[in-house]
Amino acid sequence: MLELVLANLKVRPLRTVISVLGVALGVVLVILFTGLARGMTNDLARRAANWKAEIVFTRPGGMDTMSSNAAVNLAYADRLLQIDGVAATVPVLRYVSSDSKGQWGIRQVDGVNWEPFAAMNGLGLVAGRAPTAGDEIIMDERQIVNEGLKLGDNYELFGGQKYRIVGVFAPPSGARTKMSLAALQDALQTDKCTYILVKVRDGEDPAQVLARINESLPGNKLSLTSELVIDAPERIPGLNTFLRVLVVLGAVVSSIFVLLSMYTTVTERRREIGILKSLGASKPFIIGAIEGEALLIGIFGIVAGGLASLAASVLIGSEFGLTFEFSGRWIAVAVAIAIGGSLAGALYPAWKASSIDPVEVMVNE
Repeated sequence: MLELVLANLKVRPLRTVISVLGVALGVVLVILFTGLARGMTNDLARRAANWKAEIVFTRPGGMDTMSSNAAVNLAYADRLLQIDGVAATVPVLRYVSSDSKGQWGIRQVDGVNWEPFAAMNGLGLVAGRAPTAGDEIIMDERQIVNEGLKLGDNYELFGGQKYRIVGVFAPPSGARTKMSLAALQDALQTDKCTYILVKVRDGEDPAQVLARINESLPGNKLSLTSELVIDAPERIPGLNTFLRVLVVLGAVVSSIFVLLSMYTTVTERRREIGILKSLGASKPFIIGAIEGEALLIGIFGIVAGGLASLAASVLIGSEFGLTFEFSGRWIAVAVAIAIGGSLAGALYPAWKASSIDPVEVMVNE
């Protein structure tokens, strides 16, 4: 059976290659794009959680990966300091806007008082100085490299307002662009912030301190920074729906390519199939041969698609600085789609081939 299947695939190598590429395309759709979505969302979450502060204090709906608002009164920073176990607090104002140059088409800017923020979270300036004037900003190293910027350059924010880059910080934490809290408050015409970072005293259990804050200041939203990376894709509205659509699209693409290839193959090989049936080949044998070809096409497509996804991720990552994180679960889904789509696509052609009447074939051909 295997020799027959391999021989059939070798007879029309161009059609076999096209079928393999069709299956590989379905594999790439799933592996590459889910890897990109997972990598980018986790990168956002890791930067959001790259704080030494253990607790994030905000108002309900005040903080999300893709949106934010200024809903927290700065007076909460002092009130939090009065709670047992709290060592320090730092208010942060986050601004999120659409920007074609930003990852995911958005731009995030943090307004912070740099010295206490950097001291709390272990950040430092690798070049330049902290922003002091209202038209000054600092950026992390990745942003500087990605956009080809340098100290002293002007950078447009808020619809064309120019800000001067006066410093570069590392490691990345939160938004890649930061300015003073007062400057961002002035730009947004607010006297509030988006959230407050809470540093717990040494030896204290962050969960217990969080419970005390909830008890003293009920009705607010608190999160442990250690939990911010968990379920990061859930923080992107519609992302899971997008991934499901990709899976369905990959299955459809694989099935259609194999269906067309196998259907054409069966049509062109009516004489050979008729001869096999006249020699005693059963319906299950004919169906098994056609499905065997589809299975091998699916396997070759998996290998080709996996290699193409890996190569594309390396190329795109080095060229555009995008992050890919491949998941074993999604790779398994891609494999299942390739195999299942190939077998399903070949099912009708296989049934049609098994129904060929050898006498009719011999009379006509």
